[in-house]
Amino acid sequence: MPANRFNGFTDYGVGIGLRVPHYDHIFQEKPVVDWFEIISENYMVDGGRPLKVLDRILEQYRVVQHGVSMYFGSAQPLDREHLRRLKDLTKRTRTPWLSDHLCWGSVDGRYTHDLLPLPYTWEAVETTAQRIREVQDYLEIPIAVENVSSYAEFHESQMSEWEFLNEVVHKADCGILLDVNNIYVSSENHGFDPMDYINAVSADRVAQIHMAGHSKFEKYTLDTHDHPVLDPVWNMYARALERTGPTATLLEWDDNIPSFEEVHNEALKANRYLDPTSSSATIPASQPFDEART
Repeated sequence: MPANRFNGFTDYGVGIGLRVPHYDHIFQEKPVVDWFEIISENYMVDGGRPLKVLDRILEQYRVVQHGVSMYFGSAQPLDREHLRRLKDLTKRTRTPWLSDHLCWGSVDGRYTHDLLPLPYTWEAVETTAQRIREVQDYLEIPIAVENVSSYAEFHESQMSEWEFLNEVVHKADCGILLDVNNIYVSSENHGFDPMDYINAVSADRVAQIHMAGHSKFEKYTLDTHDHPVLDPVWNMYARALERTGPTATLLEWDDNIPSFEEVHNEALKANRYLDPTSSSATIPASQPFDEART
């Protein structure tokens, strides 16, 4: 049975990432899209074109913010100026929740600009959950943390990745951004059954799902976001929805970005799983933004 949605997270339908190559098409054609996901850091500025573009998007579409630099697992004080700018942006966008990654990436004020996996230890559970709680309390909106793809593991780990994720979100009292493709990539690199992950994750905490393409190389699988979603990942997505019920789903396509129509059509394949009664030949159309629906 599908899980009851935690903390009021709402199924917004199917969205895509807002990317620069698609700006002109969006403004000229005004395509029907359920929602756009933006990378928060691209708009945490005092003015200029990024905010002008964002304000035009907000006139017509829902926006959900996704971050790439919070580094909840880093063992250093939170950057208060970063949080202040982030909160200003959340007020501008009225994002219903904010997501960022369950990872670390900074030491002593130096940033790797990468999403590095954590050791799955009880100490890391406590420190990571505390930082998430602090950010959530400051921003005054729900937070969903995303599982990352990984290419190395720590010998010190005391539990599986999915056990670690479940412990963190319960202690932090936050949601999950379940990246199904990241689970598949990590399972290929570390030799576990990805369905074990899907079946064990706290389904009631899943606020949003990410889908993307990946690339297989001779010795590893890489989360590339540069082509359509592969069949094994769609199969995992179908199982995830059996456990969560309809959940806001986002297609990521960040390299070798094709036309808007190609990206949007790939995203809309999710409707075949969100609404099993629909025909794959007649994917349900998204609905335009309506203020009354918020």
